[in-house]
Amino acid sequence: MDIYLRIGTITVGVVVGFIIAFGIIAYVKKVIRKGTDHTIGLKVLRLISFPFTALIILLFGSVLAPITGLLGEKFSSDIRIFSGIVYTIIIAWLIINSIKGVKVYFLGKYDITSKNNLKARKVYTQLTVLERMLISITLIISLGVILMMFPQIQKIGVSLLASAGIAGIIIGFAAQRSIALILAGFQIAITQPIRIEDAVVVEGEWGWIEEITLTYVVVRIWDKRRLILPISYFIEKPFQNWTRTSAEIMGTVFIYVDYGFPVDSMRKKLTEILENTDLWDKKVNVLQVTDLTERTIQLRALVSAYDSPTAWDLRVHVREQLIKFVQEEFPEFLPKARINLDEKESTKTDN
Repeated sequence: MDIYLRIGTITVGVVVGFIIAFGIIAYVKKVIRKGTDHTIGLKVLRLISFPFTALIILLFGSVLAPITGLLGEKFSSDIRIFSGIVYTIIIAWLIINSIKGVKVYFLGKYDITSKNNLKARKVYTQLTVLERMLISITLIISLGVILMMFPQIQKIGVSLLASAGIAGIIIGFAAQRSIALILAGFQIAITQPIRIEDAVVVEGEWGWIEEITLTYVVVRIWDKRRLILPISYFIEKPFQNWTRTSAEIMGTVFIYVDYGFPVDSMRKKLTEILENTDLWDKKVNVLQVTDLTERTIQLRALVSAYDSPTAWDLRVHVREQLIKFVQEEFPEFLPKARINLDEKESTKTDN
C-alpha cells in the first residue's frame, strides 16, 4: 500500500473518531443543559471531554492501522509498544479526570464559604483525601503497566521473582513509616478528627486546617504562618478542635475589678454591647463572678459567635468596651492596692 494511502487511511480514522467524540460530547452537553443546575455538570464534562476525545480518536486510528499494513512491518513491535504507552497514558488521564469530576460534582452541592459549613467541610475533607489516594494508585498502576510493556524489563522482573520474598521484607521495613502515614490519612478521611478549615490548637498554636495530604497536614496559624505536621500526629497525639461538631464557638473575656464594683451594671452593659454588634450570633450572653483574689474579683463574660474568626473579633470588641465602661462609669472600682494601718501604731508613729 502506498505511503500516502496509509497516512490517509489513518487520518480518516482520526477524523471519524474526532467527529464521533465531538457528537457524543455535544449530545451529553445538551442533556446537561436541560437540567435545573447544569453548571456543575458542565464543569465535570469539561474535565473528561479532552481525554475522552483523545481515547476515541486513538481507538478509531488503531482500528484502521492494520489495514495500512504498518503492523506487519519490521518495526511493528515498536509501534505496538508506543501504542500501548499512549493508550495507558490516555486511560490514566481519563480516570484521573473522572475522579476529579466526581469530587467537583459532589462539592458543587455544598458551600464551604458559608458560616455554618460543617457538613461541607466534612465532605470536602473526605473527597480530597480519597481523591489523592485514588490518583496516586492510578499513577502507580499506570507506570507499572508502561514499564511491563518493554521486553527487557519483563526479563528483569522474571529474574527478580526468586528474590521477591526477601525484597518484599526489605521494602516493607523501609516503607513502614510511609505506609503508616498513608493509612493514617485514610483513617482521618473516614473518622474525621479534623476537617478542612477546622479551628484547632496544636503545639500551643491556634489556627485552621488549611490542607490535608496523604502524609502531612498544613495548619494556617492566625498570624499567617504555616505549621506542617505529619498526618499521624492527629491520630497519636491530643489536640484541640474548636469546630468538631459545629462552626459556632464561644469566647471568654476576663475583667478584674475592685470588690465594690456593681456587677449588675456590667451585666446590663454587656447585653447592650452585644446587641449593637453584628459579630454576636444572639445565643450566649453571660457575665459571672468566677474567681476572687485578695485584691480583686474576676468577672468572666461568655459570648458566642458564628465561627472562630468572628469569635476572636467579638472577644476583642467586648473586652475593649467593658474596659472603657469601667474607666468612664466606675473608675473608683478599678483594681487597687489597700493599706490598713492600725490606729495605735499610727499614733505611735505620729509621736
